[in-house]
Amino acid sequence: MRNDARVVLGVVVALAVVTGCGSSSPQAPKTASGTLEQLAARADCRPVLSTDSTELRRANCTTADGRYVLATFATDRGQREWINEAKDYGGAYLVGRKWVAVGEQSVVTALRGRLGGSVETGTMHSGH
Repeated sequence: MRNDARVVLGVVVALAVVTGCGSSSPQAPKTASGTLEQLAARADCRPVLSTDSTELRRANCTTADGRYVLATFATDRGQREWINEAKDYGGAYLVGRKWVAVGEQSVVTALRGRLGGSVETGTMHSGH
């Protein structure tokens, strides 16, 4: 019986390691949604609007974590097309449903703690 308990304990510990249970890495909150202004408020940003169209609203934000661009989209397809093109310029992208925040990795990581979402990374393609 004692050997069975050790096996069970070993399996539980292995599952905890694989699934991340008990790890010290912070869990992201549920992915935020809303207007550009609502997302900015949740991220503690006073947005400076740079694009305001039906398809895309984009603002520059500066917080204690750093500078980033916050954008909202009218459609999922428009968002994905924008991200796919923008990724050629490098950077880190925090992606939610119909919104994206773009900045340095450390800024995006900090924002994820407030906005949730998933992180994608671009690759710089330059012809120089």
